[in-house]
Order: sequence, then structure tokens, then C-alpha cells
Amino acid sequence: MLTLNQIRKNPEELIKKLSVRNKDFSALIYELIKIDDKRKELKGKSDKLLAESNKLAKSIGMLFKEGKKEEAENAKKRAVEIKEEVKNVNTELSETENKLKEILYEIPNIPHDSVPEGKSDEDNEEIRKGGEIPVLQKKVPHWELAAKFDLIDFELGNKITGAGFPVYKGKGAKLQRALINFFLEEAENAGFTEIMPPLVINEDSGFGTGQLPDKEGQMYQITEDKLFLIPTAEVPVTNIFRNVILKESDFPIKLTAYSSCFRREAGSYGKDVRGLNRLHQFDKVEIVQIQHPDKSYETLDEMVAYVESLVQKLELPYRIVKLCGGDLGFTSALTYDFEVYSAGQDKWLEVSSVSNFESFQANRLKLRFKKEGEKQTQPAHTLNGSALALPRILAALLENNYSEEGIKIPKVLQKFLNFDIIK
Repeated sequence: MLTLNQIRKNPEELIKKLSVRNKDFSALIYELIKIDDKRKELKGKSDKLLAESNKLAKSIGMLFKEGKKEEAENAKKRAVEIKEEVKNVNTELSETENKLKEILYEIPNIPHDSVPEGKSDEDNEEIRKGGEIPVLQKKVPHWELAAKFDLIDFELGNKITGAGFPVYKGKGAKLQRALINFFLEEAENAGFTEIMPPLVINEDSGFGTGQLPDKEGQMYQITEDKLFLIPTAEVPVTNIFRNVILKESDFPIKLTAYSSCFRREAGSYGKDVRGLNRLHQFDKVEIVQIQHPDKSYETLDEMVAYVESLVQKLELPYRIVKLCGGDLGFTSALTYDFEVYSAGQDKWLEVSSVSNFESFQANRLKLRFKKEGEKQTQPAHTLNGSALALPRILAALLENNYSEEGIKIPKVLQKFLNFDIIK
């Protein structure tokens, strides 16, 4: 979240920058400042009353010693009054501070200056393309290929759990596992340390990375225990550093994690959810970096280049787009999406988002670092990216590599398998 100092420093400039998100936050910002002014006033009043109470406490004994009984009794009476006044003021102060937090939670991250204006994904800015769109004898969507070669059973998943929970079978399961191994091996070679995190998080973790308090509807909840199934490994991995103070020499911290991910995807329907296009449970390898603020955008470029290398090695046609203000995530300052071409569906499928959150998550996490020789701390920057999400990658691999001979397996995956073609 943004800090009060960030907001109060130049509210007009902040409102202007947030307007790139196609929403007017001026009323919210000025309400926040008004409530913060009230908080300061109440805090000052509380401090003044406490100071008076402390002064009276010291004087009462002296007054009794000096035989000034009436004055001492009056002082005691005033002390009781102050105690009640402090209680009332602190109750109002607590309510004001809670209201302040509620409004802070509603204000998104400040978009980076390079974020283009726009209302939806149609206004995203294409950065570059790579690979060649295959010319196929016949375009077949992956759900038909999955049935033809007995790779994925969507109906069986529906029987066991419900729509959006596919069952991978035989060579389909092996190909899924090969992709996971490939992504993890590449991450390790790029200097990322592998983490195997819990698939369930508590409320503090959900708050720390920005899923809570406003995204409960997209998460599967274990209500009795107040726990949530993770929507992405970003959440537990980044929360490793909640309430942590790092040394400047600790940067960069590079972590990767494979996990299943769970998303309710409330409101999803239509042709865009067929097959592997949109699932409630899916596998993903995530990369997370904790970085010095001065180097986070250099790191973002490196992470984009890294994800690009993965889709290139998989021989998939791709494009990279910079998200416009209207499509930018609540917690992100700048995001690049990767899309691969799906030949069987004749469309682009998003397979990765690589984002710099600057200090937004760190402020929630209380993730800070200290420069050598300095006592004061400052927030670190957090970044993350999908590297990669498997369902749509698998869909594109099946569709783009299909011919009458079968489905050809990209060379980089063959060492993880005992076959190079699915027949």
C-alpha cells in the first residue's frame, strides 16, 4: 500500500498519476487527508491529557505531604476525569485509525511513468514479437487433441471435482511434469533458489501481497480455520520476508517455486474458458525477486528477458505487451504480459505477467532493509513473474506442433521424456 507520507507529500500530483488507471481517486485522497488530520488532532489531545495526568500524579503526593489536602483531593478528582477523557479520546482515535487503514487499502499502486493510457487489454502496448506462427494442415483446438491422444480428461475432472479441474493422463501427465522440470531447471541455472511453499496461507499473508482485503471472492477459503488456498506461489514466497529487515548486501534475493494454484475465477464463462484456457486449479512456476529500489527496474528488464528466453526455447510464437493503466493490477507499478499464439484457436493466450510492485507490497509486508552504517530502514522493492503458467503453454504446444504424424515435442523438453512425438 501507499504510505501517508507518499500521499500527503503531493496529493495533486498523486491524483494525476493515479488517473492513468481510468479512475478519479481525488475524493478518496482528500477524505484520507481529512481523516489523517483528525487522527493527528486526537493524538495530540491524547498526548496532552496523558502529560497532564503524569504531572498530576507527581503533584498529588507532594500536596498531601505539604498538608494541602483540598488541593490534593481536587487533583485526584481531575486525574479520574482525565482517565475517562483519555479513554474516550483513544476510542475515537482507534476508530479513526481503522477508517484510515480502510481507505489506504482502497488506493492502488502508483503507475510507473511509462504505463500507457488505456481502458482495457485492447489498449495495451505491444513491445515486441518473436517466433513464427505455424502454418498447419489442419487447425485443431487442444481439447480435441487431448481427447484424440488421451492426454487430458476434462469430463473426468468435472466428475471428481467440477469444471476447471482437469485430469492429466499418460503422456499428457508426463508432458506436464516435463514442463515443470524444464522451468525449474532453467530457473536454477539463472540463479534462482528453489522454494517448496505451503499451498495454504493465512490472512496476514493474503494481506501482505495484496490479495486481501478486497479479493476474497477470487480465492478458495477454508472458512473454519480462516485460511486460503494460494492463487499463486508469489504469495507464500514473498511472505517469507514479512516483518523482516534485510541488509543492503542481501540483494538481490532470487527465488523460484513450483506450485498448484487455485482461483475461483468467479464470473468466467463462454468460449474463452474451454479446455485449458481458464482453470480453477493449474500448475505454475513462479519467480520472485527482492531488490534494492535503485535496481528494481533493471531487474524487471532482466526478468522479462528471462521469461522471453523460456518461450523462445519452447519454440512458441509470442508477443510482449506493456499493460495500460486500465488493465494494470491493483498492486503493480508496471507489468509486462507474455502471450503465445494458439494455432488451433487462432488467438493469443496470456501465459505470464512480470511485474514490479516497487514498495507497495513491502509497505504491507513491513519488508525493509538497512544501509550499512545507517540506523534508519527503508522499504525494499518486490518483483515477480510467471515462468511459466502451464495450462496455456501446454495448449499452445499441442496445437502448434500438431500434424498428421502426431504432436512433435520441442527439443528442450525431450530430455525429460522418453518420447519425442505423441502419436
